[in-house]
Amino acid sequence: MPIEKSAGAIVFRRNEEIKYLLIQYQRGHWEFPRGLIEKGESLEDTARREIKEEVALEEIKFIPGFKEWIKFFFKSRGENVMKIVIFLLAQTKTEKVKLSYEHKDYLWLPYQEAINRLTFKGSKEVLRKANEFLSRKSL
Repeated sequence: MPIEKSAGAIVFRRNEEIKYLLIQYQRGHWEFPRGLIEKGESLEDTARREIKEEVALEEIKFIPGFKEWIKFFFKSRGENVMKIVIFLLAQTKTEKVKLSYEHKDYLWLPYQEAINRLTFKGSKEVLRKANEFLSRKSL
């Protein structure tokens, strides 16, 4: 069975409250920016590239100490594929987002609204862990 590895980030802004960036993919599901790790890239390199490509955010700062992953299976060309996605945590002060052609919409949402909007259970769990992590950190 083929294995694909991707990296991405839970992007957030903090003003009076933390808001998380969710993007809607063409198929309708809501998720975080992520993409395939290219040869020679670190997790941060991939996450930074994908954030820039998918939502045009360049001013981001990765928060040390957070790294979570999810695993799922999908079919591609009639074959089962195992996908592992590693998520980092990235802060930005930029609110304006410019979506790539791969996406339909985006939202900046507080935690509970983001949990409710996310499509997949694994993503909800990663967001829960990120939110707990941030509640213990002063940034």
